[in-house]
Amino acid sequence: MNFKYPLATTTWDEAEYQALQDVISSGMFTMGPKVAQFECDFAQYIGSKYAVMVNSGSSANLLMIAALFYTKNSSLKLNRGDEVIVPAVSWSTTYYPLYQYGLKIKFVDIDLNTLNYDLDQLRLAVSEKTRAIMAVNLLGNPNDFSSIKHIIGDRNIVLIEDNCESLGAEFEGKMAGTFGVMGSFSSFFSHHISTMEGGLVVTDDEEFYHILLSLRAHGWTRNLPKENHVCGTKSEDSFEESFRFVLPGYNVRPLEMSGALGIEQVKKLPHLISERRNNAVLLQSTLRDHPEILIQSEVGQSSWFGFSLVIKPKSSWIRKDLIGRLTNLGFECRPIVAGNFAKNEVVKFFNSEVHGQLKNAEHVDQNGLFIGNHHHPICDAIKALENI
Repeated sequence: MNFKYPLATTTWDEAEYQALQDVISSGMFTMGPKVAQFECDFAQYIGSKYAVMVNSGSSANLLMIAALFYTKNSSLKLNRGDEVIVPAVSWSTTYYPLYQYGLKIKFVDIDLNTLNYDLDQLRLAVSEKTRAIMAVNLLGNPNDFSSIKHIIGDRNIVLIEDNCESLGAEFEGKMAGTFGVMGSFSSFFSHHISTMEGGLVVTDDEEFYHILLSLRAHGWTRNLPKENHVCGTKSEDSFEESFRFVLPGYNVRPLEMSGALGIEQVKKLPHLISERRNNAVLLQSTLRDHPEILIQSEVGQSSWFGFSLVIKPKSSWIRKDLIGRLTNLGFECRPIVAGNFAKNEVVKFFNSEVHGQLKNAEHVDQNGLFIGNHHHPICDAIKALENI
């Protein structure tokens, strides 16, 4: 079905197609200098020392969790059975790496307005067993990191960020994705920038950077600098180092085409984010006082991945009818990420528990949806929302 107002539209123009053609002409298709340049450009934009590109945001989350197992820094290191707090509303691959590495998952409710952590519930959920908090910045909206860091206090709790939906978001002048020891990003088609498939991990920690480089490609030493935090000093003999494996890694390398696309996309990011924010201002003025619908409350400066519409708790509206009205107006609709993930069948495989009740996550699961935002003006779409 073709929608008048789709969830996502392309951010490419002639520059991206030329970048692809340049890679084709070079004959260098596997990860190479274009990927390295994109990593440098992305790190500079985000304000991090290091960025490591991978083949998806999901892989970025996987490597981020894996790196916490292989660090030599005991204050950051995770072990099987450690408790990690997560919000109950996020995408599946926020949670899967935690399960795959044998961590104890504790689901915490979200705030009905921000769609990020319910900070009161988060405060109560933290226990002496908590070793990490995964902050998920949902639909472009950064968490209140000042409050989260106050909750952590001087306890030995690692903060990491799933920022796959919130590239360009800011809190107190700092980019989302840079508040934790590592942060993940996605550059899949429907996200703020598109490299076809792709993702990144950013960090300021050199040891994590080296671990990520090794984990990304087979756990070998080939992509590490001569002096590094994983194996110490590499041999001068490149043949000897060509198949030396030091970590149980993966093959989640990106294509050189994806790196070339990323170089062009980062150049456009300030404009892409600005246009999304302009659309959000118009949406807020249109729906802020709607009697039946809640829109997301902005924390800091959102990058407005999409626009959530949540039926108010005391409303008589039914989501099925709302979807019907929006579809008739030409809107493509989706659930808010994966809804209340704790109710999914796959959770039977997890070592997990629910802190308190997931009242708001369940309400969003049953009564929420989101529609697309874009990098160009969508005045007509927002005007159409007056008719819901």
